[in-house]
Amino acid sequence: MKPILQLIITLFTIQTGFSQQLVCSTKDKDAFESKIIEIDGLLESEFGKTITTVGKTFLGTPYVAKTLEVDAKEPLVINFQGLDCTTFVENVLAFSNLLKDSKTEFSDFTKTLEKIRYKDGSRDGYASRLHYFSEWIVNNEEKGLIKNITSDIGGIEIAKTIDFMSTHRELYPFLKDNEKNYNKIKASEKFLNNEVMCVLEQGKIEAHEHLIKSGDIIALTTSIKGLDITHTGIATREKDGRIHLLHASSSGEVKVSKEPLVDYLKKIKNNTGIMVCRPL
Repeated sequence: MKPILQLIITLFTIQTGFSQQLVCSTKDKDAFESKIIEIDGLLESEFGKTITTVGKTFLGTPYVAKTLEVDAKEPLVINFQGLDCTTFVENVLAFSNLLKDSKTEFSDFTKTLEKIRYKDGSRDGYASRLHYFSEWIVNNEEKGLIKNITSDIGGIEIAKTIDFMSTHRELYPFLKDNEKNYNKIKASEKFLNNEVMCVLEQGKIEAHEHLIKSGDIIALTTSIKGLDITHTGIATREKDGRIHLLHASSSGEVKVSKEPLVDYLKKIKNNTGIMVCRPL
């Protein structure tokens, strides 16, 4: 049996008191309880440092792609056994906010994660998920969870048409044969194409690195046609005094990049720079 099938079979769907459809395994529910205990006492005076500290408790967690693609009805997926770059950032932000707000209940976590992952915090089918990370940034800034500081640290406005999902709908199981989802994704793309996108270009990052703080969310921009972001992670200033990337790496697991962010990016094909957001 293929691993993805094993994953789906071991998950179960539950209904909470606030009418939130969840997909969560007993193993993940236990992992939540363990994580709450693990992060107790990790709150820092600077929220960014809290983000980094909480993020490092996930070190070694396997990288697993497409963990949210489990059902056309788009339940809220809770999965700590495998993370991709976006679900890593979302889970770290959710746990860090729970820590900041002195909350420890599973229901508080699910509400927070849903708020982060979906447009305006409301889960309403596949297309309500913030698929494009640049839209994730805009929407979570509107919610007051983050601040896009890219323009403040040397970023410049760029003009780029975002339409990768609608022009490659065959790559997305719940998009390729669903006109309703397709039209809503097209609407998201139209929204993004009317927004200002700022990028700190790859060649200018080193000169502005001192303005990036531990805990800032880093989104890697790309030259790939129609696409905004290819990868994301969390900035961490390490013992060498340089900013590195704490991320769920497609090479295997959650890790801190061995080389500083500036050097790491030079090895990423099609990378053009970064967007930087500060959790609030």
